[in-house]
Amino acid sequence: MTIPGKLTINTQQKGTPLGDLFGIFFEDLNHAADGGLYAELVRNRSFEFDPIDHPDYRALTGWEKIERGAGKATLTVEDAHPINDRNTHYAAIDIIEAGDGVGIANQGFNTGIPVRAGEQYRFSVYARRDASFAEPVRIAVESEDGTVRAEAVIQVESAEWKRYETVLAASATDFGSWLTIVTGGTGKLYLDMVSLFPAKTFRDRPNGLRADIAQLLGDLKPKFMRFPGGCLVHDGSLNAEDRDSMYRWKNTIGDVAQRPPRRNNWRYHQTLGLGYYEYFQFCEDIGAKPIPILPAGYDPHHKRIVPIEALGPWIDDALDLIEFANGDASTEWGSIRAKLGHPAPFNLEYIGIGNEEVGAPFFERYAHFHKAIKDKHPAIKIINSSGPFAAGGEYERGWRSARENGSDLVDEHYYQSPEWFLANVRRYDSFKSEEPKVFLGEYASWGNAYLNALAEAAFMTGLERSAHAVGLACYAPLLCNVDYVNWKPDLIWFNNREAFGTANYYVQQLFMHHQGDYLLPVEASGLKPSEPYREVTPIRGGIGFGANANVVEYTSIRLINHATGETLSFADTAFDRTGAGDKQTAMLGATHWEDYTLSLKAKKTDGGQWGFAVYFDWADDRQHLQWDIGGWQNQDSLIHSVIGGKGSVLTQSLFEVQNGVEYDLALRVTGRKIVASIDGVVVGETEDHIPYIEPLYYSASLEETTGDIIVKVVNVRCESETVELAFEGVESGRPLVAEVHELSGHGLEDENSFEQPARIAPRTKTFTVDRPAFAYEFPKHSVTVIRISG
Repeated sequence: MTIPGKLTINTQQKGTPLGDLFGIFFEDLNHAADGGLYAELVRNRSFEFDPIDHPDYRALTGWEKIERGAGKATLTVEDAHPINDRNTHYAAIDIIEAGDGVGIANQGFNTGIPVRAGEQYRFSVYARRDASFAEPVRIAVESEDGTVRAEAVIQVESAEWKRYETVLAASATDFGSWLTIVTGGTGKLYLDMVSLFPAKTFRDRPNGLRADIAQLLGDLKPKFMRFPGGCLVHDGSLNAEDRDSMYRWKNTIGDVAQRPPRRNNWRYHQTLGLGYYEYFQFCEDIGAKPIPILPAGYDPHHKRIVPIEALGPWIDDALDLIEFANGDASTEWGSIRAKLGHPAPFNLEYIGIGNEEVGAPFFERYAHFHKAIKDKHPAIKIINSSGPFAAGGEYERGWRSARENGSDLVDEHYYQSPEWFLANVRRYDSFKSEEPKVFLGEYASWGNAYLNALAEAAFMTGLERSAHAVGLACYAPLLCNVDYVNWKPDLIWFNNREAFGTANYYVQQLFMHHQGDYLLPVEASGLKPSEPYREVTPIRGGIGFGANANVVEYTSIRLINHATGETLSFADTAFDRTGAGDKQTAMLGATHWEDYTLSLKAKKTDGGQWGFAVYFDWADDRQHLQWDIGGWQNQDSLIHSVIGGKGSVLTQSLFEVQNGVEYDLALRVTGRKIVASIDGVVVGETEDHIPYIEPLYYSASLEETTGDIIVKVVNVRCESETVELAFEGVESGRPLVAEVHELSGHGLEDENSFEQPARIAPRTKTFTVDRPAFAYEFPKHSVTVIRISG
């Protein structure tokens, strides 16, 4: 049989080092820490929940009073005599009638406190009481019907705060239990920092991590872990002592009872029990290099800005963090690390300043951080920011800053449709190797279906082939508690008792397990031509407007045909959506022109957080192009494409719509090129590319430690592709072992689930060949990794 297609891998020409290319990104959203990776089973353990965290939260959220038999008590939260000045609230149980016992119960996260038969759980509490010191305090895990699953007794013997510990052994498995604390006697019992941990945490560490989730992360074998965010880093008050402060790393180390409660910007409470020491320790445990991200004294969400002359303490925080990670025990912060139990340094190599910041204030401040860090720690690689979008004014501003300051890496973020990822597989081919490298710090296609994983795999072969320009990359977000969803898609989903990796997870795992150390050249010949993903046509279709603000007026609406000179005029359009919940749209009709300008005047006259919306190439609300003016938080001009209900931002620039101001808007469309202008100034210029699907997407690398040659091939098409794999430079006449790891045989909409956690997972096979060239059939819709050894 003749095989026209061929991939020739030059095994003797070591190319660009792949370095620390593929890693993970952790942010505490979707309850990824509390109620997730952090193994604490008690929700609101220190009675610090507050409406500042979420409007529905109170100090007793998650807790209920217990009165058994004829028992009677009052339950309040006090702050007159706290265990310390950072943890100010505690529960007070005033025993009116002891009855069969009074106390308090905690419902935990999700369906309740999960326990498994035969396993142990470590309970601890700070407690004091003002009478009945000999009266036992019964600690139990009880089912919904009151059946005891585990129990122990402590005796609170003092009127002063004291920490008590005990171990509970579960006699049965129950994932919907409550933790109960019950006593008798008289007087008041005071409780704080009520805690229950599985004894089996990851690596059996106290204050540790949930073993199954941590193991899933470790099983990826990431080269690095970026933490602790995300918007979590910079959204908050400038005062480190404020409840809603920016994330300040020094608040997250040491005794957990001394760590202040914090408002998580994803609208829940953050205990900070999983803090910087635990992050560093976890990175070490799984062999991932730590990449901490620090705020730069600028909150782009609320325009809070530290004056340049007051930046000193913020810069010191960055320098102190490097010393905490790398300093020996004779240094101030190195000695603190040693006292926490880790005398050896954590060997920090990277540090990020800011997270997807936009606006001049950040980049002005970044320069001061960069200089101070490089002056004191020249070997540390510093990561700059380029905003939350793949192109546009702020993206370019970030790259200018990186070039001017000599940043080592630039943090790029984007969440786009699978089609966008396929259209941009070669995005970084033209980037220059002598410039700052790309840190793709957040990316994902919109979804956890097999199609999403397939598109991401094709894109990742491009990241490997562009290793001259791309230094680091990590999918985001990492974790999601199924009952507390802030954002999706996510790499790993979990509840209070089980977790599973998505199809995207297994693609990431394949690329991390088989990254290799050096890129190898691959020459393709005889492959089929690329094919368009869908019909390539000019941007035509429906044209219309929407209202994102409360009251919007569109006037002087004209459509100009640049090929013929024809002009169409349309009636004025106004929206009043005061009190309305949903956006409103009005369509003018459709155009079949290929080169045209839509011009109009727009004004919002009654507030609202957003501004204007212009729709074009409209098929329906799931398939169109859109220009938002005064977009997210009234900060942006955005042009984005919506395909199958999944959006891709094509370009972005800063723009704020002022109330009562009339703007001249113009949208020029030529073929698939788009130019947007406001008052005669271009604010966005882009092209909506329809991807041409290549016959195969591929890359190859050499793993130095084993000498293995690794070939990755992604077939996105609907038919299999057979090609010859030729390993140039491999000695003939000796057998080679091919180990194949493959994802295939799945429908594009298939997903993993709690019921079928490994529905989409790699299969492995091995075969031997007697020469350094052989034919291989890559199935349709497949991701294949072939390791050659011999």
